[in-house]
Order: sequence, then C-alpha cells, then structure tokens
Amino acid sequence: RFIACPQLARTVLRCLQRGAGREPQPLLLEFAPGPGILTRSLLDAGFRVVALESNVDFLPDLQSLENSLDGQFKVIHGDFFRLDPLAKGALKPPAVSSDKLFETMGVAAVPWRADVPLKIFGIVPQQLERNRLWRLIFAMYECSSIYRYGRVELNLFISEKEYMVLTAKPGKSKIYQALTVLAQLGYDIELLHKEPWSSFATNLKNGGLAIPKTVLLPNDHFCLVRLTPQQNLFTGGLKPSNASTFIFMVKQSFAKPKSRLTDRLNSWSLDNTDRLLKALEIPKKAAMCNLYPEDYKRLFQALQNSDMFAETLFHDEVLTSTRTMN
Repeated sequence: RFIACPQLARTVLRCLQRGAGREPQPLLLEFAPGPGILTRSLLDAGFRVVALESNVDFLPDLQSLENSLDGQFKVIHGDFFRLDPLAKGALKPPAVSSDKLFETMGVAAVPWRADVPLKIFGIVPQQLERNRLWRLIFAMYECSSIYRYGRVELNLFISEKEYMVLTAKPGKSKIYQALTVLAQLGYDIELLHKEPWSSFATNLKNGGLAIPKTVLLPNDHFCLVRLTPQQNLFTGGLKPSNASTFIFMVKQSFAKPKSRLTDRLNSWSLDNTDRLLKALEIPKKAAMCNLYPEDYKRLFQALQNSDMFAETLFHDEVLTSTRTMN
C-alpha cells in the first residue's frame, strides 16, 4: 500500500476540482484512504466523501473522523477491488456488493449517455496492478458492477509504466497492447498529474519504497489519471451483451501483435478477407499492432455482419478469463 505524503494533498485536490466550476463539490467515493491524509483535504474543500477501507488498522481513526462530522463523511469496511466477487451466499467484508454500496451512498442508476453519476478516487495497489485495470475494463464494457449505474469517472494513481501502456500509439509493438486498444476506445484518458515515487510512503515494515521495476518503460512516477467512459462507446454494433466477444477478439488479435491482419482473419475461417479489408480501407499487409483502436471496432462491426463469423470462437476464453478476473 502507498500512502500519499501531506504535501501532495493540495495538488490532488486541485486536480479533482478541475472543471467543477462554482457548483457545490459532488459526492466522491475514495478507496484505500489509509490514515486519511488526502481524505481530510477533500473534506476541507467541501467534498462529501464515502471511503472504502480494507485495512482494519485504519478503521478506528477513520470512524472517529466520521463521528466528528455531520454526515459529510462515511467510512465502510470494504475493498474496492473486491466489489461483486463471484461468490455464493452473503458477502463478508472486505468483499462488498456494489448494489448495497450505491444504495448507501444514495446514488441512483442513470442512462449511459447521461452525465457522470459518481467520481471515484484512489491509489491502485501495485500488486496485480494490470489485473485490476483489466477488471475495470471488463466491468465497463459489460456495464456491470459500478458501471451498472452509468459512466462512473475514475481518478486513479497508477504506475507510469501502466499509464504509458494505456496511452501507447499503434506501431509500438512492445507496449501497444489489447489493454491499450480497449482503454482508448472505452475511456477519455486524461493525465492530471505526475508525482515522483518519493512523495509516497508505505506501511511496509522495512519502510522502503516497493517501486515496481521495469525494463521496457520508464517508471519514475505515480500518475494521477482520469478515466471517463466514452458516451459513444456502445455504437456501431457494440453492446454490453456482446462486449465480452469484442474484448476477446482484441485479445486474440494481440497474441501475435506483428502478425498480419489477413492471417488472423484466415484463422477465424473467413473466406472474404480481401473484400472485407477493402471495405474497411485497411491495407492487406497491415499488422495487428498497426491498427488504431477505431479500426478494431469497425472490424468487429463488419465481422458481426458476416455470416462466416461465430461468437462461439471465443466462448471458452470468455468464460475462463471472466472467472480469473473475479
């Protein structure tokens, strides 16, 4: 767990207030607040905050803070990344039901194209960081968990290396990945702030900074990134009901990112690849890592309209990865 130092709180506050105008500060869901350094700054600025804290060591101080305020702050024993697990029976903390959480906050579901119903802020744990980002991607495309309530906005501290993957450009075969394509199609990605790792402390016993090492990419900062779901995500034949098929089409496409699109289409037993590529205005020699995110969406739409394409091609992989993510 990384805990922000006090001097960072003001910077984070300015970032979260950006674009808010003079309206009263909205409700904010904060996860893993720890000792509440950033929480107090948010409360002082007028935010109403609901905090999800999984570490019981931090709960007494946070509950004391809750009791000192008149309904502006509420703390819940829970883990944001254990929302809606695939488990039978009643959930035991820190596992949390998003339905109960949103009911507690008083946030009602709105249509996808409506305004953002809720802002979420937190620091993504470095352990299994990529897996956590993938789970958010799945939930957004399937409109499940927090996204059943609309285009929930995420304001997340993530590692610099993962930020660079999310924003990579086509052609960068080592960092332009399936996650890149799906994130850029699904979210408006805005870098709010970059902060050196030294501005964060940890509660590790040795007091050291567990900075994730990387070979391919710089990882000198924590990046505060705003992820706002795109209003026009579900167009062109893409729907929550077939989104898992789209996700695995993209994932399978990047199994060999330098392979040609024609080879991938042939592996899916399509007989009209030349005509399909001509209609999409995609060069025959194009490699999977050279296609733009929008190209993948147009390709999916074309495949959906093809008699030769069967969603069952990805059925087993969909089921396996869904279980893994949960």
